[in-house]
Amino acid sequence: MKAIRNGRCILPDENGAFALQTGKIILYDEDAVRAVVEEKDFDAAGCEEILDAGGRYVAPGFINVHIHGCAGSDTMDDDPAAIRTMQQFLPQTGVTSFLPTTMTCAWADIAAALGHVRAAMNEPPAGARVLGAHMEGPFISAEKKGSQDARHILPPDWSRLEPYADVVRIVTVAPETLPDDTFARRCQKAGIRVSIGHTAADYETAVRAVREQGIGRFTHLYDAMSAFHHRAPGAVGAAFDTDARVELITDNVHSCPAAQRLVWKVKGRGGILLITDSLRACGVGDGPSELGGQKVLVRGELATLEDGTIAGSVAAMNRCVRFFRENTGASVPEVIELVTKNPAEDLGLYDQLGSIAPGKRADFAIFDEEIRIFAAIVGGRCRWQAG
Repeated sequence: MKAIRNGRCILPDENGAFALQTGKIILYDEDAVRAVVEEKDFDAAGCEEILDAGGRYVAPGFINVHIHGCAGSDTMDDDPAAIRTMQQFLPQTGVTSFLPTTMTCAWADIAAALGHVRAAMNEPPAGARVLGAHMEGPFISAEKKGSQDARHILPPDWSRLEPYADVVRIVTVAPETLPDDTFARRCQKAGIRVSIGHTAADYETAVRAVREQGIGRFTHLYDAMSAFHHRAPGAVGAAFDTDARVELITDNVHSCPAAQRLVWKVKGRGGILLITDSLRACGVGDGPSELGGQKVLVRGELATLEDGTIAGSVAAMNRCVRFFRENTGASVPEVIELVTKNPAEDLGLYDQLGSIAPGKRADFAIFDEEIRIFAAIVGGRCRWQAG
């Protein structure tokens, strides 16, 4: 048995909402959380390892459901070592589980990437655990392709996706390309979440996709979708006017502080999933990089293609958490739900991870007021600790 003590623990209250609790000891092993007990009831003699949190926050490990790359590697690299590199890097950002995310490329390249994700899912984690893949493209709109390569865009096709139904957890689709609800229903039956994104759909089309086709989420709200106008609310308006969850990149580049505050006011703590959408340049620094064979230039928080198009982010998840907290005034427990509980629920995995509770995976992030990561534990094993 192992233990974490002297932490400000972020735990579900009697109604399931996250709240701060002190004077608690978290007991765990490599299989699961075993108990959360009062300090006065703790017997240190039964523990092989005790981690002192030093008064820092102790939270469930962060879950990133939309990340292309980091530390110089990308999901689309045809190299099994790429995902391992991502796994090893992510714990220092607080991320203990993630969905490696593909992009619009030749189908053979996407299929190869999904094969590498499948292999990583079935191996003991080399760091952050791989929960499956987020397939962003090729079933998108050419008009709203963003930094995706229009040459490889395809119409939604279940026959292409079906062989990877055990791997793909989320697929981003432009709803205006769906002739009926067949594709969405087949995905839902297979346990794949369909997400509205890279779309030129008007408000009515996007709302129908949510209310009639059961598509319950939006990919990186605001970015690469029809914008809000008071006479044409667009896909952004549909996201605000339905109960669908929304991904949000909170690096202060993809959405400014005011836009983040609006989402917080409209969607609340249950409706938002913070993501990074990061590129291989995350964790590398300024200079040239690459995305899907396209040249990228990184300057600070901004990554662009040669024509100036924003090309994903270089943000780490702990920075996104800090920015969102600063921009909205939300409490730490509230913001932590957006990177733990909400993504776990979105993936149908909240019975396994996403909160600190007996029987759930022993995945933890320990951090200070600035969301600087002190330690990250995955499956009961410490995968990162600050020096």
